[in-house]
Amino acid sequence: MVIKNLLRRKTRTLLTIIGISVGVAAIIALVVLAEGLEAGYSSMMSGSKADLVLSQPNSFDISMSSVDENIGDDLAVMPEVAAISGMLQGWSQTESEPFFFVFGYPEDSFILGRFQIIEGVALDDRETKKVRGKPLLLGTVAAEVMEKNSGDTLRLMDTVFRIVGIYETGDAFEDSGAVLRLEDAQEVVGKQRQVSVFYIQLKDPSLSERFVTRVERKYSDLSISGIDEFADQQIMDDMIQAYVWVIGGLAILIGGVVMMNAQLMAVFERTREIGVLRAVGWSSNRVLRMILAESLLVSLLGGLLGVVFGWLMLYVLSQETVLLGLTSTELPTEILIQALIIVVMLGLVGGLYPARRAAKLQPVEALQYEGGSAGGKAKRLPVGGMAVQSLWQRSLRTLLTLGTIGLTVGSILALETIMSGMQVAMTDMFGDTEIMIRQADISDTSLSAMDESIGKKMAAWSEIKSVSGVVFTAFMLPEEGAFFILMGYPPNEYAVQQYNIVDGDRLKGNRQIIIGRMMAEILNKEVGDTIELSGSRFRVVGIFESDVSMEEMGGVTTLRDAQVLAGRPHKVTMYAVKLNDPSQASKLVYKINNEFSDASASLSGEFAEQMPDFESSEAMINGISFMAIFIGGIGVLNTMLMAVYERTREIGVLRSLGWRRRSILGMILREAILLGLLGGATGIFIALGLNSLISLIPSYGEMITPLWELEMLARAIGVALLLGVLGGLYPAYRATRLQPVEALRYE
Repeated sequence: MVIKNLLRRKTRTLLTIIGISVGVAAIIALVVLAEGLEAGYSSMMSGSKADLVLSQPNSFDISMSSVDENIGDDLAVMPEVAAISGMLQGWSQTESEPFFFVFGYPEDSFILGRFQIIEGVALDDRETKKVRGKPLLLGTVAAEVMEKNSGDTLRLMDTVFRIVGIYETGDAFEDSGAVLRLEDAQEVVGKQRQVSVFYIQLKDPSLSERFVTRVERKYSDLSISGIDEFADQQIMDDMIQAYVWVIGGLAILIGGVVMMNAQLMAVFERTREIGVLRAVGWSSNRVLRMILAESLLVSLLGGLLGVVFGWLMLYVLSQETVLLGLTSTELPTEILIQALIIVVMLGLVGGLYPARRAAKLQPVEALQYEGGSAGGKAKRLPVGGMAVQSLWQRSLRTLLTLGTIGLTVGSILALETIMSGMQVAMTDMFGDTEIMIRQADISDTSLSAMDESIGKKMAAWSEIKSVSGVVFTAFMLPEEGAFFILMGYPPNEYAVQQYNIVDGDRLKGNRQIIIGRMMAEILNKEVGDTIELSGSRFRVVGIFESDVSMEEMGGVTTLRDAQVLAGRPHKVTMYAVKLNDPSQASKLVYKINNEFSDASASLSGEFAEQMPDFESSEAMINGISFMAIFIGGIGVLNTMLMAVYERTREIGVLRSLGWRRRSILGMILREAILLGLLGGATGIFIALGLNSLISLIPSYGEMITPLWELEMLARAIGVALLLGVLGGLYPAYRATRLQPVEALRYE
């Protein structure tokens, strides 16, 4: 009977299944990406056959760890060491991939043995030395996606490499990248004479404790740990996992509201049927089980379809990109179990209230039900036309639909306000400088590494008053659970002088730091105290206040200190340029872009919106918006279809009284549009609530200052109206096709 009930309402059942499947597919695809990254790190570490790893402490990710490569010579002569190898991991950019992993190793590294050459030759082969150009080994996954073979060329940033071999490790994470000679990788990543980690093999594992003690005493600013321990310390993986569950949770939440709405509609529509069942002896518990079973079955079908959709998404991505070593052939059992648990919970939660409502129906009242809101007990509002009265008389269903639209619009609006606030914050960080410059043709600002020589050349131009190099990096403070944003400036340049010091003094030399007021309160630091960042100690010489929350949640050191911590000597992330005549800014932007092919200059007010980071974020928001609108649209469509089904006889009466099809169409569309408008207003309040919740996240929430603009509010209302119109269009058309005689006979 459960299956028959669902098949009798094929359209609504299918729409609900699709809505649930989209949420499940999003979770599966994102979880596979996140777990692929985690598994890749673990496999890379365990496959190294090393006993210990030496790295920069509290780095956000292994790719942000920087250790002086000269330390390797000191470690190699220690009596406990059998072998040692530096490794540099970083992101680069190719002609087809905006984010591409590169791994740099010395040519004599014992780690290279794990890279099995299946085509071509190894990096240390004699044939490699005869190759014209810089050699590179390409992973099998990357070679397949990028359609490359041994002997082809591959451009990384501005450097062209010759592929001398194709390797395989069995780890999709590594097989999706490229292996370079260490010196070449350092040049590509912009970390000269730096490595991310040192892999250390001991002569005897029992010597580990003695060796660790020796290293910690000699290199107190570095961190040494076991392989498994180091893999667990990678913070980026935790961030991605959090992102996965926020996005996936949003999709499931909207899908759950859609599910509850659909099941409630089924109960309303079948009120008389349930009355008959109760009259012939069905108990209330049996009715409850029937509705719950329908809800669970719909959820399970949605989950199964979501697994298929998720697999297809991963398959398409794996054919188009090498992002995070993505493969499409596996869906781990634990992910499928998680998806099953989610859909079962969704079915129970979404179906429980409708099932309880059905179980409480009294046979006599149910048999007398004629459709509509609540029979003769419905109250009319003193104001409003038919559309308002119709929604009011079906208040529960209206509230659920408003919740669907509100969650859809609110989540999109919250993301937009946060991103807009971050753009404004980035613009405000550089005060009244007129021009900002970053490295050209990069997919993310973290990849920007401009040579200091560019700044020196520009400083000699007569039009320029000051050129301030800036280095950005970030660290974790595990004891405080805080995320610390570090900025490095030359202490005597114009840009750093704009910080409003409220306590202490300005930055004057190395090993000094000024920190934001909020960070000082979190860390309980005052002027004269010391602060440790990634193993290096700095003396707090000043505390500043800023209207930019990201600045308040970090600190400023000298450019040299920041370059050392970031592992990028003589490199800057960007330049802030102050002109003698601000009216000449546009001309100078043109001149800089023509003079330096490696530079991308823009007016300070336009810099943030042109950053590749924000372009990527905008693409992400668009993807989330599409998913949310799709699921929310299904919820509105379900509601309006039910309104048409329930009012079939009413529509028949109106048609028999002379109402034209156009009038019926307008009536249903007006209700849908009104739902959209009310849902848009609800979404604005939900966005306010979401932003408030985000602001409560310790350390991270303080960095976010949402920016509300009229344009965003208008767009939110527009999205809500779009949901209403799209959701009401087909039901309205269906209503116009009803023939008066057939409609009057509808039971």
